[in-house]
Amino acid sequence: MPNWIDACACDAIDEEDLIGFEHDGHAYALYHGPDNDYFATDGNCTHEQVRLEDGLVMDYIVECPKHNGRFDYRTGEAQGAPVCVNLKTYPVKVENGRIWIYLPR
Repeated sequence: MPNWIDACACDAIDEEDLIGFEHDGHAYALYHGPDNDYFATDGNCTHEQVRLEDGLVMDYIVECPKHNGRFDYRTGEAQGAPVCVNLKTYPVKVENGRIWIYLPR
């Protein structure tokens, strides 16, 4: 059975921005892309486990606020030093103005 979690309202995230979201003690980041699309990744940088919610978002890149590690938040791909481990990504869907994230059980 799918494990879709109601994360937040679509209008809670400005375009080209992100917010943090916690579920069962795990941090996630939810993104509003420049083409009015939404994405989800783990909420901590893979370099030093710093929360990404205070990071800079531009185009489809999130930059960690601590050491400027960058990720493509659509794929989780690390974009260069100091990050070399990709972010885990999660499927999202939008229904009735709400963002839902699919989390494994």
